[in-house]
Amino acid sequence: DEELGKKDDDRKPRPTNLQLPAWSTRKPASWRRRRILYGLIACIALYIFFKNIPVPDHPPINLRPNYGKSPGHVPTQIFKPDTEASAQTPPHRDKPSEAEKHYFDGPIRFYNLAASLYPLSRLRGHVQMNKNVLFAASDLRSASELIPIACEMANWDRNDVHFAVMGRDNLELDDIRSVNGVDDDCKVNWHDARPDFSPWSSNYRMDVSVGAALGHIETFMHPQVLITDDSSREDGFFIKAIRAKAAKLGISVIELPKDATEKMMWIARLDSGSLAAWQTTYVDILIHAPPRSSGSLIRLLRSIEAADYFGHRRPHLTIELPAEIDHPTKRYLEKLVWPPVDSSVSSHTSQVSLRHRIPRRTSTVEEASIRLVESFYPTRPADSHVLVLSPQVELSPVYFHFLMYHLLEYKYSSSAPLSTEVQNLMGLSLELPTMHLNESDMFSPPMIRSKSKGADSNPEEPTPVLWQAPNSNAALYFGEKWVEFHSFLTSRVSIDPATVPPRPNLISESYPSWLEYILELMRARGYTLLYPNYPSDRESIATLHYELFHPPEEFMKPQPQTETPNTPLLDPETETFPTDLSSSHRPKHAESTPVKTKLTSLLPNRGFAVPELSDFPLLSHEGNELSSSLLSATARSFTADFRRQVGICAATYKPKPEAMKADDLFCNSDPEARVGRSSADISSDQPFATSIPPDYKPKPPAVMDDDAIRQSEFEAHLNRQAGKKEDPAGGKKEGEKGGTGGVEKEKSSEGSEKEDGEKSEKETKKVGMAEFNDFLKKVEKERSEMEEINKKSDKETKKVGMAEFNDFLKKAEKETGARTKDTKVEPNEKGVKDEDKEDEKSSVKDRGW
Repeated sequence: DEELGKKDDDRKPRPTNLQLPAWSTRKPASWRRRRILYGLIACIALYIFFKNIPVPDHPPINLRPNYGKSPGHVPTQIFKPDTEASAQTPPHRDKPSEAEKHYFDGPIRFYNLAASLYPLSRLRGHVQMNKNVLFAASDLRSASELIPIACEMANWDRNDVHFAVMGRDNLELDDIRSVNGVDDDCKVNWHDARPDFSPWSSNYRMDVSVGAALGHIETFMHPQVLITDDSSREDGFFIKAIRAKAAKLGISVIELPKDATEKMMWIARLDSGSLAAWQTTYVDILIHAPPRSSGSLIRLLRSIEAADYFGHRRPHLTIELPAEIDHPTKRYLEKLVWPPVDSSVSSHTSQVSLRHRIPRRTSTVEEASIRLVESFYPTRPADSHVLVLSPQVELSPVYFHFLMYHLLEYKYSSSAPLSTEVQNLMGLSLELPTMHLNESDMFSPPMIRSKSKGADSNPEEPTPVLWQAPNSNAALYFGEKWVEFHSFLTSRVSIDPATVPPRPNLISESYPSWLEYILELMRARGYTLLYPNYPSDRESIATLHYELFHPPEEFMKPQPQTETPNTPLLDPETETFPTDLSSSHRPKHAESTPVKTKLTSLLPNRGFAVPELSDFPLLSHEGNELSSSLLSATARSFTADFRRQVGICAATYKPKPEAMKADDLFCNSDPEARVGRSSADISSDQPFATSIPPDYKPKPPAVMDDDAIRQSEFEAHLNRQAGKKEDPAGGKKEGEKGGTGGVEKEKSSEGSEKEDGEKSEKETKKVGMAEFNDFLKKVEKERSEMEEINKKSDKETKKVGMAEFNDFLKKAEKETGARTKDTKVEPNEKGVKDEDKEDEKSSVKDRGW
């Protein structure tokens, strides 16, 4: 029974209210209610957020407009807003104040921009390199300043000029043109790049719209340069957006000064290639101050400070000071702030470098040249240039205008890479000397009319000249050529003077010694400097003063101990300059006054035409007028002599010049090309300073006259008689043997035997040439007689005559021993003219005469 009772107990049902274990996944009901509460709060918040978003009355629009499917299709209805919608103002706040009138921040859309951008395909806007120049303005006052310059540039027809309006004013483009007096003669392409609701747009919206509009213009136009007005007269959002977007797109920006219409109309004459290099061009000023030159140095520095730089970056200034610095110079340099402090810029960076020399003894010619040349080395040779100035110079206030115009026009123009004269241009001079380099005679530049086809050009005006003469008073040297001069001077000063023949002095000692070295480089390469030729002798860009003249230190004569070493100096308080007339090296130049007028009055043809470098006269270092071909021939002749006498190179050493290097003129790095030179060889050298006579006119290589043809035919005739084999490639003959036309030559022949052989060969050629000329005259006489017979006879007579002529030619070939081919000339139906042509071919080409 107990066992049965135990079993029944096991079968009793268990209680259902037992507690669940802790690992159970069942959650209490409170979590479910909390989730529902959070969801309701989120829905209410979203509802309130979307309910209070400000939405304009017009339908939503995209930030970037839709320009259609193809550039050739210009939709009209898409870009024109609804008349009623455009007449309305955007939604605004209740009773906005005057300061809050620019409040609209809605999406941006350009309604009128696409219609003017699509036709740009005809102006090659899709090509990266083109002639497109863009003017942009936000303020209408700035537009009034830029429009005359844009129209002037369009009239020169060197660029495709565009003008974009990007401001808040809602004045129509036609009204803007009418207010500024623009007529149909102004060939400018106009673009309305203003967004919708521009009068009520906020600064942020206008900032974004200017950047977006410039991005669309870049896509369709690819402008080479962007020209704006002075930043002080433009809207802040416009200047900020233009600078940021142009830097991102890689477009050069030119910010013209306030008085650009009066002083900078010369910018309209530059092409797109020149304008694109505006921002990337750097100029460094290098001044070498000799001892006791305080007064002239201070005068030069003051003229540099007073010049007009039209908003362009100031040049970096490097001053080479002597070992002993005068007290006025010290005081002036302590107060010198260059460039001037700009109040709009928080930081200021000095652009002045002073180099003080330690040695006190007089420098040699080589040391003085090295010291000046190594004072500057360009960071970017293609864009960094050096302006070398003498302390005796006083610059005009518009010198930087003159410098930048000629630098951009003749160095960076679109046609510069294709011009040989530009490749051979070493730099620009700011003054035209009145005497030759050796100061032996007065220099008078040629008065040759310009070849430009300008309708208003004056042929009687002075014309700039390309002179193969360096300048140390005021000249700009291109960075690439200065690097090459570094390479040349490095090898030149390493040459042992005992192995070089005496060099004649081509340059006066009133100029520094480094001019002699750079003149050698210019003559070897055929380089020239562009010298201005001003309409008046009384005015110039760089004026030379000689009342405070000091000769170069390397040419100074030692002074006695009793003599006072210092001359009277400039008093900064009174600004008086003393006069020192005791120098024996004083040059005999006529002084002029600095120009203070507009630059256009100093340009060739008074600015009515833009001449090319090939239009200017070309002068040698001696002042003789040359042609381009004669200059090249002179450079080749000088290079050969220079390599042999100075570079110590073999006559067969003719390496190919490398860019910005002068190693090909010397054999220092190539021992195999060097040759030993004895004292007898050096004494027998002719001075390589003598140039080819100016009246020498080389014959064009592509055209040969009758004498040259006869000479070449006679040379070939003598070679065949002597049994020589001709090299078809124009190389050396093989199997040379003595005969009627030549003398046996061997490489081992030296001295008098070689000279006698050459003389006998020349005499033999003279006799043979005379006989050959008589023979040709006889042949021509017989040929003229046959032509007269053929003109009067019929075809049968022609056949007989030509057969006789062929027999005559065969007989002549046997007499001269020439190896010819049998050629028969048959008359044709075309007449005597065709027979004459066949006669010429058979007598010249087939027989090798």
